[in-house]
Order: sequence, then structure tokens, then C-alpha cells
Amino acid sequence: MVLGTASHVGKSTIVSGLCRAFRNRQITNAPFKSQNMSLNSWVTADGAEIGIAQAEQARAAGVEPTADMNPVLLKPKGDMVSQVVLFGQPYKDVRIGEYYQETDDLLERAVGAFRRLEERYGTVVVEGAGGAAEVNLYDRDIANIRLARALRLPILLVADIERGGVFAQAFGTISLLPEDVRPLVAGVIVNKFRGDLSLFDSGVKALEDLCGVPVLGVVPYAETGIASEDSLSIGDKQARESPIRIAVIRLPHISNFTDFELLERHAAVTYVKPGDPLAGYDCIILPGTKNTIDDLAALRVSGTADEICRMREAGVPVIGICGGYQMLGTDLVDAGYESGKPVEAEGLGLLDLATTFTAYRKTTRQVRTRAAPVPPILSRFGEVEGYEIHMGESLRGGCREAFDGDGAVSDDGLVFGTYLHGIFTRPAAAVALLSYLAERKGLDPAGMGAFRDPYDELAALLEEHLNMEAIVGLALGRVR
Repeated sequence: MVLGTASHVGKSTIVSGLCRAFRNRQITNAPFKSQNMSLNSWVTADGAEIGIAQAEQARAAGVEPTADMNPVLLKPKGDMVSQVVLFGQPYKDVRIGEYYQETDDLLERAVGAFRRLEERYGTVVVEGAGGAAEVNLYDRDIANIRLARALRLPILLVADIERGGVFAQAFGTISLLPEDVRPLVAGVIVNKFRGDLSLFDSGVKALEDLCGVPVLGVVPYAETGIASEDSLSIGDKQARESPIRIAVIRLPHISNFTDFELLERHAAVTYVKPGDPLAGYDCIILPGTKNTIDDLAALRVSGTADEICRMREAGVPVIGICGGYQMLGTDLVDAGYESGKPVEAEGLGLLDLATTFTAYRKTTRQVRTRAAPVPPILSRFGEVEGYEIHMGESLRGGCREAFDGDGAVSDDGLVFGTYLHGIFTRPAAAVALLSYLAERKGLDPAGMGAFRDPYDELAALLEEHLNMEAIVGLALGRVR
């Protein structure tokens, strides 16, 4: 069980690396996170919605993602309300106080999911949520303490040295754990170290003396290429140096911004807040959102809606994904199922389509299709893969489909939208867009760099810097 001293210390990355390292050692395994709060999600082969981190970890383990790997997914909607996705299906919208009334039942369901994974795969790598020592939540924490009590697994505690305070993080967390959980801590992993690792040798000894458990490794800071689990990661993003500049509009309820993380490694991708200037960008992307109409209103109030239209008139490509696709149309009508109240809104009018929200129903499915042969961008795509996670239905008017059975594209091909998340996480589609943008600027598209599988690199990093023999022993039950 991998717990953290806080949110964003790298638990998801460590779990992904362990899943691949175990696989490379011929140890069949699967990931598990009982409760996840994130707007970055994935759709399994049978149409279940789970946190994207668990889908990534399953991919690292070489197994098919399933709803059991993330039985409870909370998707924040604002005003302390979240949609509860239970075993991959929308359950209901709840305020946090109401949710806590159901944690006994949810814990029982989560433990059942873990047992099924354990029976099927043998080894299960469990990820906690946030910080392990949230003392005010001990009676209702189904991702950390209550789950640890139910499963009695050895715990690896991940601490983040990059932001400082690693000694207080590790010692304070272990000291605050309940007495019956504290003995389960089998070791500490120090993550995100920058600089000469040997300079921390004395720090390792100090940590071991303070915490009374071994330090199982110090992991250097690395750009892993693993999808971000939640919105905390977006504030850390910095656009790389590149002549190709892409603006992703940072909507207030942005979701699935992991769609663009492969592009980030090959272009200067900036998450631009509503109201910030768009001049100088070579492409504008409207991403997914948990609340399309409210975020569209934010674009209008900030003036970004008008600026997007001006950029379009200047010949800059505009792409919409999911909620961003809905915004590109002419009209949006919600009977109260997406925003919680009946409302109508005028879209950006860049595509001839109208969207309605007429039921508390979500479309979730994996899709393999082909792009329409519309130049200058979509004609480069060919076959694509992605997944749909959306409420609402969109009806095209006079514009063409962007993909077989999905989306819409303008006559000149410079504006298109789709319900498909994940298409730009595939190298072929990323190359298609980037090659057009590069050629338009007179650049050689071959200079974009190599696309790589990040999991083996991550596993190799952990094999080098962690005591993997000890961790494998814990995972296989040889060490207690």
C-alpha cells in the first residue's frame, strides 16, 4: 500500500513504476485506489469510468483497466458538490456531508473490489489519497486509514523532498498514524530529489533514526511522461521552449487535460486562463469541462470568447474536445441536468451544431474510428482511438463530421471538434497536428523528437534508486 505525506508527492507515479517493475520481473499485478477525486478520467473497455491514474497504472502492469481498480470516483462540480461515480457508473451528485454518511457501505464495496483483484492477479499495488495523516478524517477515510485497517498491507510512505520539509513530513505522518496502523509502515520513499544524491546520505540516516523504519530509496526528480492524476498538477506545468505555441484554455472546471500532455513534450503548450491574451499562439484548444455552460459564461465575461473568434478569423486553428466541442456550436440547452438548473446559452458559433442536456445520463465508451479526409489537419490523422465521457447530445447542422460517427469540422478544416478524449495521447494524431503547425511556420516536422513509452523508463528509474528486492519481498508476502 503506497501512502503519501500529502497530495501531489508522487504516489501515482511510484505506483505506476512499481506496476511496470513487477511486470518486468514476471510478477502479475494490478493497481487499486478505493476512492479517487479527479476530473481526469478514463473509460474501460466495458464503458466504466475510472480515474486516469488507475488506467495508466493498469497499462504499466500490462493488464486491462477495470472498474474494480477504482470503485469510487468523485468528480467535483463546484459549490462543495461532487458527482459520485460508483464502479464506473454515475451514482448521484452529493454534498460532502451527505457523502460521508455513506462511507461504511462504500468501504465494504471497495474492500470487495480489492479482494476480487487479489484473487485474479495475486499482487495488488494499492494507492492512497492525499495525505495519510488527516487526523480529522480517520473515522471516514476509506482511501487511507480505514482501508489500511481493513487490508493490513505493508505500507510504503512517499515523501516529497522538492518542496522542503521532508523530515517533518515523514516523521510527523508516521507519528500521527493510529497506533494499530503505524506498525504497518514498512519504509519511506523520498521522492523528487534534485541534485547530487550522495549529499542526502546523512539525511537518509536521520530519517531512519527519526522514523524507526528504513528509507527504501531516494528517487531523483524526473519528467516521467505519466498522465497527471488531478488538477493540482496543472499549476506546476511550464511550457517547454519551442517555436510551436499551443494555447489550451484553462477553463474553471477543466477536465481531462491529460489529453494534451503528449503535445506538451513536443511543443510549447500553455494553459491560458480566461482573460489572458491569445495573440501569438499557433493553435487554440478548448478542452473538456465538468460544466460546459458555466465555463462558456466565464469565457464570455472575460472576453476570451470574442478573442477566440478573432483568432479564428485570422486563420488560427481552433480545436474543441468534449465540452470544448459543445462550446464551438451555436446553441446549448440544459434542462437542468448538467448545471443543476434549466438554462440556455449561445455558443461560440464556430461550428453549425446544437447541444442539449435532457437526462442525467452519461455516454462512456471507447471508440476507434477514422478522421474525415478534410485538409489541412484532419486529412493527416487516419485512424484514431479515444474514449467518450460526456453528458449531452450534439446535433450537427450543415457542417461535416470530423470523424466517422463523431464531431464536426468547418469547411476550411481549421475548426473541428470531437467528443473523443485521448486522441492526442496517441503519437500518430499528435504528429498529425504538430506537423501541420510546423510546416505552417516553415519548420521541419522531423525535429519534434521521439515519442517514447514512459513506463519502462520509470521502472528503470525505480530499479536503480529503490531497494526493489525489499519491496518485492513485501509485495509477495515474504517480509512482514
